Amino acid sequence: MTIGWFLAAEEGGLGLNFDILETNLINLAIIIGVLFYFGSKFLGKTLSTRQTAIAEAIAEAEQRKQEAAMALAEQQQKLAQAKEEAQKILADAEQAATRTKEAILAQAQVDVERMRASAAQDLSSQETKVMRELQQRIAALALEKAESELPHRLNDDIQRRLVDASIAMLGGGQS
Repeated sequence: MTIGWFLAAEEGGLGLNFDILETNLINLAIIIGVLFYFGSKFLGKTLSTRQTAIAEAIAEAEQRKQEAAMALAEQQQKLAQAKEEAQKILADAEQAATRTKEAILAQAQVDVERMRASAAQDLSSQETKVMRELQQRIAALALEKAESELPHRLNDDIQRRLVDASIAMLGGGQS
């Protein structure tokens, strides 16, 4: 069938033209026309879809930017509140430390005064005890000294007078 078609083209009928320059220009015009006719709708739809997608992406990016800005502002506000809370906690801790320090110092002062009073009482008690022991020791030494010297100084005459004076005291108390 193709051979018949070639022959018909040579006799003036429909056929193929093998001239490259003529056929290329006609083919290009036909292809461009077909592409323009069918491609403009396809390309228009594609570009329109792409434009819509880009616009949506831009709108979404703007929305995310606004949300991020709001989140940033919220976080900055929370940070400021946290800093205020930290300052308050620090101030409260310093006040508590000062109160505790004062309480400890006051208690230490009370303890020191109590220890001083206890030490003074112990010292007074020890002093009284030592004085009593010294008096007893002095009395014992005086008796010892008197007993050791009494036999040497006491003669018969002094003994008689002493006995008489003692009897007189005892007898005078009875009458």
